[in-house]
Amino acid sequence: MQNNQIFISGYAKLPQGITAAELYTVIAVGMVIDKVTGEILEVDCTLSTDVAKCFVKRLLVGQNLNDLESIEATFSESYFGSAKKALLSAIRIANERFLNIKKDQTEYLD
Repeated sequence: MQNNQIFISGYAKLPQGITAAELYTVIAVGMVIDKVTGEILEVDCTLSTDVAKCFVKRLLVGQNLNDLESIEATFSESYFGSAKKALLSAIRIANERFLNIKKDQTEYLD
């Protein structure tokens, strides 16, 4: 593992009545991030089907957490699953954690 890779996760409540909610109650999105560039290197999430997990992975890998608007636009244009709102919330939480990590490290180095 390279020193510039970090793991970040975000969680959000899933809507009632979808399969993933029956299995997990919340959605977890875990990402390996290049902490220098913000590039998303790997992704996994707790959706109930493999095709949904793979699709989310394809949407996120290669994106950049420094550009949340682009990630949200990609989901808006491409993802129409019932967990969309929860996924975006979990990604936003992961983004906030990433920005805080960057901020804390910058303050430490100053």
